[in-house]
Amino acid sequence: MSRAAIPGLPSRYPIGGQLPALYADDDFAQRFTAGLDTVLAPVFSTLDNLPAYLDPRVAPVDFLVWLASWVGAADDPQWPEERRREAVARAVELHRWRGTRRGLVEALRLALGVDAEVTGDGGAVWSSTAASGLPPEPPAEVLVRVRAAGAVDVDRVHEIVRAMSPVHTAFRVEVLAAPPSEEGT
Repeated sequence: MSRAAIPGLPSRYPIGGQLPALYADDDFAQRFTAGLDTVLAPVFSTLDNLPAYLDPRVAPVDFLVWLASWVGAADDPQWPEERRREAVARAVELHRWRGTRRGLVEALRLALGVDAEVTGDGGAVWSSTAASGLPPEPPAEVLVRVRAAGAVDVDRVHEIVRAMSPVHTAFRVEVLAAPPSEEGT
């Protein structure tokens, strides 16, 4: 990421115009401060536009990598720009849902553009009745069904499920073809 001088960028705050009247007609002082204006104009421009740099929807593309690192977002340079922007914008929300069905489904949709269904609870069991006996043990496996219209990188699905699931959870992934859309009905 580099913010360099932009040729011809005028300064919103020219130093020569702010000098005392003694220097207003001094050619050397005006040329010297004009050189400083050229150097400082990109700095002032960046500071004036700082909110735009911090908004992933409008930040420069090269700045997204830095924003992604701030919020711990996944940032794959091969993703389309809009998907990268959405990943950064929704990072905090996805962190909040990490380890849940909803978080896993949203992470798969965001990263791969697929629909997913998660069944099973990873072996967690409970009873809503106080002092009752233990319920029977549930299957200790989570099943993740991924529906995609095209080819899906199964290794990438496993990687995302592993990253978004609690560490003790065993899982199985099934990749299914998406049902045909009902266009024209």
